[in-house]
Amino acid sequence: MRVLDIEKINFDDKGLVPVIAQDFDTKAVLMLAFATKETLIESQETAKMVFFSRSRNQRWLKGETSGNYLELIDLVQDCDDDTVLAMVRPLGPACHNGTTTCFEEPEDA
Repeated sequence: MRVLDIEKINFDDKGLVPVIAQDFDTKAVLMLAFATKETLIESQETAKMVFFSRSRNQRWLKGETSGNYLELIDLVQDCDDDTVLAMVRPLGPACHNGTTTCFEEPEDA
């Protein structure tokens, strides 16, 4: 795994940076979330994606309650240092609706 140059990342005025989670194997875009400096460091240390929940205003280990963790393979910052790409292996559906990605409609919708 590459090591992010976290000091170069352009966090917004709330200390957040968008993170795109992409399935390492299928290349499907799974979800968009946000991270802080601290959650990016924790993600690298634990090899599980940790985000910052804007709605709950707290740290969010993806899968902590559902078991649907995102196993971290690699983190890459973009050319402007204002977005991070997380290459992951999902351990179950990425979306809280039970779909593989957050960009699908649930079957019962």
